[in-house]
Amino acid sequence: MSTIDQQKLLDISSYTSKLLRKNFGRGPETCHAFSNDRYLVFYIRGFLSPMESVLLEQGSADHVEFSRGIVMQTVLAQLKGVLEREFEQDIMDCYHDWNYPNNTGVIMICFEKVMETAEPQAKEFSEYKALIKEVERVSQLVQKVPEQTEAYRITSKLYIVKRVGILVPIEKALIANGYQETLLVTKDDLEKTYFHRDGKFGEIFKQPVEDIFVDWNFHEDKSMMCFLLK
Repeated sequence: MSTIDQQKLLDISSYTSKLLRKNFGRGPETCHAFSNDRYLVFYIRGFLSPMESVLLEQGSADHVEFSRGIVMQTVLAQLKGVLEREFEQDIMDCYHDWNYPNNTGVIMICFEKVMETAEPQAKEFSEYKALIKEVERVSQLVQKVPEQTEAYRITSKLYIVKRVGILVPIEKALIANGYQETLLVTKDDLEKTYFHRDGKFGEIFKQPVEDIFVDWNFHEDKSMMCFLLK
């Protein structure tokens, strides 16, 4: 597999932007791709349609979340196929999340193997232990301490955290009984509230956090978080 250079990331960003436009009827203002280790992260700005803006103004964020989630399943399936051919390896997981007040979002791709990057970085960066400890502390406030937590620095402004084993029995029962969408919307709002309000991430990174994104793979009991610094 060839080294991921800046031009390749630009080409992938452009393709993803066109794919969003094709499926949603409008594309984002900007879409930038970043990579490190096994992860490829797209940071997206300016991606609210006029209809979604009206729904949000009326307090119907749940409807926006639900409808966007359905379309994103198609987008991610198409993107997955292209990326697997491009990088000649399988993708394990795809995640996405949106911050509607900031009109921003992320798509997080996890490959099966470590990707070759132009500038390899050590897994354990200076904030590594403090970041994991704080994520686990806030996770416990909402549900429980994850069975496994890993953190990765994608760029100096972009960090991701993977959590495994975070669902409590009542959540597993709700999923088994078909309440996955309701649980997803509830957890999204609850976790982000706690992580923004109670998390001391600005102190850990020594700079303000602009965005926190969270998504889940309920069937495999995994979650991916993304921290974007100002």
